[in-house]
Amino acid sequence: MSQTLKQRTAKSLFWGAMNNGITQVLNVVIGIFLGRLLSPEDYGIVGVLTIFTVIAGNLQSSGFTQGLINLKNPTPRDYNSVFWFNILASFCIYAVLFFAAPLIAWYFNDERLVLLSRVVFLSFVISSFGIAHNAYMLKQMMNREIAIASVSALVLSGSLGIFLALKGYAYWSLAWQQIVYIAVLNIGRYYFVAWRPSWKIDFGPVKEMFAFSVKILFTNLLNTLSSQVLTFIFGRWFPLSAVGNYSQANKWNTQAHSFVSGTLSQVAQPLLVSIQGEQEREVRIFRKMMRFAAFLAFPVMLGLALVAEEFIVLAITDRWIESVPLMQTLCLAGAFLPFYTLYQNLAVSSGRSDLYLWVNAVQIFLQIALVVVCASGGIRMAVWAYSVFTIAYLLVWQFFAKRLIGVRLRDIVMDVLPIFLIAGSAMLITYYATQGIRQLWWLLLARICMGGALYLSGIWVLKPEMLRECINFLRKRY
Repeated sequence: MSQTLKQRTAKSLFWGAMNNGITQVLNVVIGIFLGRLLSPEDYGIVGVLTIFTVIAGNLQSSGFTQGLINLKNPTPRDYNSVFWFNILASFCIYAVLFFAAPLIAWYFNDERLVLLSRVVFLSFVISSFGIAHNAYMLKQMMNREIAIASVSALVLSGSLGIFLALKGYAYWSLAWQQIVYIAVLNIGRYYFVAWRPSWKIDFGPVKEMFAFSVKILFTNLLNTLSSQVLTFIFGRWFPLSAVGNYSQANKWNTQAHSFVSGTLSQVAQPLLVSIQGEQEREVRIFRKMMRFAAFLAFPVMLGLALVAEEFIVLAITDRWIESVPLMQTLCLAGAFLPFYTLYQNLAVSSGRSDLYLWVNAVQIFLQIALVVVCASGGIRMAVWAYSVFTIAYLLVWQFFAKRLIGVRLRDIVMDVLPIFLIAGSAMLITYYATQGIRQLWWLLLARICMGGALYLSGIWVLKPEMLRECINFLRKRY
């Protein structure tokens, strides 16, 4: 890899990590305020709409964001074609969902969802105006600008959500928070991207990218079903308060693992595309990113599971205590989710959107079947089954990674297993060593400090090359 590409990648990783780190911190702060002000039912009623919003967002973008990134040199004509397609698709989808609102309310047995859904769904209409600009920023690895736009949107929307919650607007505060976030994010994209759409509408580039992008579309839809299927099923079979507890648990889990996944996703596909066909370098760089993902994900996710009860009680009070065991189980699966990001980007960057589609399709089908069967045993059983299956299915992705670039399972296991054992041992020792502490604040602080210290010490003694590798990553950011 040339020095220029090294510097560009390291800088992008740095700003990607900064963006995700700051975003997660702000999400924690905002989440704490809203968790104290709102009830599980408030989160539940908005949470059941998430699957519709995300599916609609996938349909409107139709995989063309990844399609643009996968082009070697996309032109303004390519971006303009995708821009107008996104807008046309979003208005058509909104019209369908607008009239389907009563059916949604009937499915979840709550008439409030009619008006609420029609307002919440405006968020993906607004989003359509910035999808092409977002693809431009990702393609150019403008992670510094992405970070500024994202943080600004989060601060403003979060502040509004907290203000509305204080004024007693309940679940409406979450709805308007979503809409304002997308609106401000788009303003930031337009500010940083010099490209502007023209009125010359030409869907030719969209047709050319369709064969590739449609597979990405279906895969994104399946991924949405995978991530939201529990909320959708629980929303039908259990009270909204139970759905709210799951949504709260999943929110903290997602914020934690997406710090790593988001950092990697902003550079993985552009980087792998740039070295496509150079198998030795692909294997070396892929393994390096896997180690980096493990180095961050295992201590973060296992550590969050360790302090889940203290964190939930101190941050958003003990009325959310039922979300703790759900959160701990989800964190176990969340520790491995960043690996999915790398495997999937490897398939996409290799031009195998068909593989990306079918491997995900089989996974989602099996997950849904498993969750439906296990849901009769309660929420906890369904979440456990979902989490264990999520970890096990990585073996399928590894099988195809071996066929794509020749990376071996043995090498991947040798890269990440020692890190998992170090992180797991550090958290286990910390758990038993701190059981005698009764004051929650001191317990939380002791577990964070001791767990972190034991993990870094273990890495320093047993895997010093890993620590040096990650430090060098940061030192070369400029």
